[in-house]
Amino acid sequence: MTIYYVNSSTGSDRNSGTGQTSAFATLSKVESLQLKPGDSVLLARGSVFNEQLDIKYSGSGSAPIKFGSYGTGAAPVIHSGADGIHSLYATNIVIENIKIASAGGAAIYGGNVSNWTVRNVEVDKAGLSGKSGSVTFRTGENITIENSKISNVNGDGVWIEKVNGVKFLNNTVTNSHGSVADGVQMNDSSNILISGNHLDQTGATSPKGVLTLIRPVNAVIEDNVLTGGGFGISAQAGKTVTIRDNDISGFKGHSWSFAVALGEMGNAKDYGISGNHIHDGAWGVVVTAPIGSPDYVRANINVHNNTFDDLSGAALKVDRPASGSFHDNTIETGTTATSISPAIQDAHTFPVSNNHIVANVGATTLAATDATAAATTEAVADPAVSAVHDNLKIITETGAAHRGNLLDNDSPDSDTLVLRRFGDEAVGKHGLTLAGKYGEIQVDRDGNYAYTLDEAKLPHHDGHVSENFSYGVDNGNTHHSDTDTLTVFIHKDGFLS
Repeated sequence: MTIYYVNSSTGSDRNSGTGQTSAFATLSKVESLQLKPGDSVLLARGSVFNEQLDIKYSGSGSAPIKFGSYGTGAAPVIHSGADGIHSLYATNIVIENIKIASAGGAAIYGGNVSNWTVRNVEVDKAGLSGKSGSVTFRTGENITIENSKISNVNGDGVWIEKVNGVKFLNNTVTNSHGSVADGVQMNDSSNILISGNHLDQTGATSPKGVLTLIRPVNAVIEDNVLTGGGFGISAQAGKTVTIRDNDISGFKGHSWSFAVALGEMGNAKDYGISGNHIHDGAWGVVVTAPIGSPDYVRANINVHNNTFDDLSGAALKVDRPASGSFHDNTIETGTTATSISPAIQDAHTFPVSNNHIVANVGATTLAATDATAAATTEAVADPAVSAVHDNLKIITETGAAHRGNLLDNDSPDSDTLVLRRFGDEAVGKHGLTLAGKYGEIQVDRDGNYAYTLDEAKLPHHDGHVSENFSYGVDNGNTHHSDTDTLTVFIHKDGFLS
């Protein structure tokens, strides 16, 4: 197992490459090596490589070949007029801690490859030659893309096709440009987990959407934030698809724009759509197909326990033959609950029941969360998680942020404690910023907060003012939870003239 070092500034291809002081200079030198299982190729931080990296050899299951970085400073950058990284038939590969920028073709292209992990990789402005700038995998097994950032590429941000075993975890994909570009597209793939990602097409020059799955089998899409685009999730044909606990918003621009749709491009069976917050868009969940399309089967579509608000269309639209149910959802006043064709209503194949119309989704969701937390605590009869009241006292006149941590004085039932809710909002993996009565506060899931006073909001007299923020914590597994309050005390003594 050999480690090879590459430094574009100080290296030389005449060196051995096996030490930091004897590093190679180019990726083409690396390509001339016959890499073996367990070998690593490390690129010096701060280096820039104006060439494509071809990966020709395979690792093993217990000893993958790794491509990463070493040293300090900015991640090493690969520029290329073609693909950034290209491989055919290689297996057991890890790519991590590098950046691919301004590539002519795909940032990463893997064809007939298996057991790849792409981790902590940044992609920016790939596809400049007019080709797709995607992170692309075609045909293979066990592809993991995690903790990576993809932005401003030409074409789909990620393209997966005919892969069995896909994990797409905790990534950020922003603004995939082009007339047919989606943020992420996966075709004819199976055993898919898409979780914890932030996918945003708000600024993209594309009429399409955020996430597309064509004919998936056994797919779970959970705990993602999807924003913008012509649609949120298009899962038009598939089998055993779970879409749960996502925040989907900003799907606008077309009369047909939707948060979740299925039924247009093939048979759709066994869909569970639950726990999602669907808001600020056109249609909610849509089961449809163009007039004259083939008579596809749409069976066992279960839409329940979602929250819908600020939609110009209905929360549910069903206008093609389908079986399923729409129940126990929360719908804000002013949003139409359902648009179901008379033929389907007469057939009684898609019953609607136990849905709740509320005046204020935010307040209702907060109350439901508190009630659930209280019920859970009472049921277990165990104060496993104890949230203790927090205070912030401000006596300075500076505009600097006042910092603290809400969880430092709280007690978990394990080593994990997470801030899940602050004010009326859920705290996502990217944190949360709220405007308060007298200032702005930023929080993250680890409980860190920064409160910045806004003197313009203070009263024109000396004395004391205060404001409160409620928050909810749990043990990271949602088995135990508790709620409490942060109180901000502000001593105003000559703040304003």
